[in-house]
Amino acid sequence: MTRTTKETSVTVEIALTGGGIHVETGIGFFDHMLTALAFHAGFGLNVRAEGDLTVDGHHTVEDVGIVLGQAFREALGGGAGIERFGHACIPMDESLGFAAVDVGGRAFLQFDAPVPDVMLGGYDASLSKEFFRAFCHNASVALHLRVTGENAHHMTEALYKACGVALRHACAPRDAAGVASTKGVL
Repeated sequence: MTRTTKETSVTVEIALTGGGIHVETGIGFFDHMLTALAFHAGFGLNVRAEGDLTVDGHHTVEDVGIVLGQAFREALGGGAGIERFGHACIPMDESLGFAAVDVGGRAFLQFDAPVPDVMLGGYDASLSKEFFRAFCHNASVALHLRVTGENAHHMTEALYKACGVALRHACAPRDAAGVASTKGVL
């Protein structure tokens, strides 16, 4: 998937069944978070983004969330043969991140993550909510994120890793045929 605007150019390739991971957004800490998410999800992921970083990272982070969400939705297809739901609790030293996800076709984000509003390298910690909101809306997933802790780096990383593990569980093969829905479709 590719998205090009006057502010950004983003290309994302995703393989839900694994593969290499290469992320290049121009924001080092964000690259680290996307790599952690993909690694713990068990996804193959290639992200290339160029944005107006002289302004700030907002457009780049949000647009990567948009395109990653679109690519995830396309890769998921109709959702046949997967578990659909996933959750994870991930400790990072003093921090504890929790994620619960439903990839069932309805977009929603519950974000209870009072991460200190600081810069982590070139990454504004307040942009995590923007990334996850854009991802959820474009992937059509419901995602609940919570974190406790003190260190913004640990708290943010716990959120991204928890999201990755929850997505891995949601996309895991299901024993029963068809989709995991009494409606018969996701």
